[in-house]
Amino acid sequence: MKHLVLAFALVISLVSCSGNKKPLNSDLSARILEDKRLDTVFERAKETLKPEDGEFKAGSNYPETWIRDFATFVEVALEVNSKEVIKERLLLFFDFQGEDGNIVDGYTEIDTEAGYDYIYSETAPAYKAHKNTVETDQESSLILAFARYIKSTGDTQILYEEKNGKTVLERCEMALNFLNENMFSEEYGLLIGATTIDWTDVQPESPWGVFITEDTHWCIDVYDNALYVLAINKYLEWIKDDDDKYKIWSNEKQAIVANVKKHLWDEKNQKFIPHVYLEDSPFSGFNEDEIFYMGGTVYAILAGILNESEIEASFNKMLEIKKISGSMTIGVINYPPYPLGSFINPGADPYIYVNTADWTWWGGRAIEAMIKTGHLELAYQEICPFLDRVIKNDWFYEWYSVIDHQPHGSNTFLGAAGALGKAIKLMKEEASNKRNL
Repeated sequence: MKHLVLAFALVISLVSCSGNKKPLNSDLSARILEDKRLDTVFERAKETLKPEDGEFKAGSNYPETWIRDFATFVEVALEVNSKEVIKERLLLFFDFQGEDGNIVDGYTEIDTEAGYDYIYSETAPAYKAHKNTVETDQESSLILAFARYIKSTGDTQILYEEKNGKTVLERCEMALNFLNENMFSEEYGLLIGATTIDWTDVQPESPWGVFITEDTHWCIDVYDNALYVLAINKYLEWIKDDDDKYKIWSNEKQAIVANVKKHLWDEKNQKFIPHVYLEDSPFSGFNEDEIFYMGGTVYAILAGILNESEIEASFNKMLEIKKISGSMTIGVINYPPYPLGSFINPGADPYIYVNTADWTWWGGRAIEAMIKTGHLELAYQEICPFLDRVIKNDWFYEWYSVIDHQPHGSNTFLGAAGALGKAIKLMKEEASNKRNL
């Protein structure tokens, strides 16, 4: 395995996207606002997020509408769909909420068959749902999807709308309680899940890998816990007038943040440890702790878990991985890859799909994190390869190979359109604000 160059300095290139000398900082806003590629790709993102059939299926290869995808694209989707349509699609997830508060991954039409153990609901007879039990991100994703819907529309009343006898706010609290009561390690004070690569949903011990089995290796990781913190932050905004609940959940958030730093942050190497196992690891023959996880790191930045120097160290890693992996963009989800044979599912072989591939879905979120932490210049530098790639291929592909840069997976991947579209919107807003100062 190649080792990350931990001392790599964060140096923003002195060239612009076009290869010319980079403008002075005072001119950066003008360059961004005049870059027509941003407009072109944003328009394509909006077109992608207005499906002809009205169903927000994850992509051309998927019949399902997934909650973590929805949480990514809801803001851009609201640019071209009525809030009533988006609201209906979000509320539909609650038709399948478990009595314990758990949230399904996604739903699909009743006559679709994709091999899952399906969940049915009398209140949504035209659909059926499923839950990938190796994940611990569905509940947090749902809360974030509603929060982003509310921020975009101003429709706070949705929180008090009843769905099957309970309000949306009550059901969101049920979702948080499910995580706190059912997916929690008292030893570490953090959420647990099955062993997967960062945010992905394939465990190493079984052929498909999306369901908990007796062979599952339970662990804690940064992605699930950072997402949980983001969800709690939004929930706290909704209950700020309830002193008792606000105190409980504020304390929970603070404890999660502290325990993430205590158990998962590698201070020496300035990166997150991939997993801390409750018992033993499913891997052997290599040092898993060398691997950098992009998704969990980005969410930790957005959740306020990392300080300024740690954020810069994290961006350093992304730039270095882009360089040493040969990737076109910073969207490499993990590096180095898990060695061949680490996963039974061949979709997790090295440099394929969920094991060291280049994902616009996550690159867009990294750009968002750069903008929100004051790294607009770096964000503009790093968004350019994504823009050029979308324009060249005329689609939002699911993932790209870092070996030959060829696109793979769904060619209308809604998560990619949503993440990159949101990053573009934020970038132009920030550039406009800076120009007007």
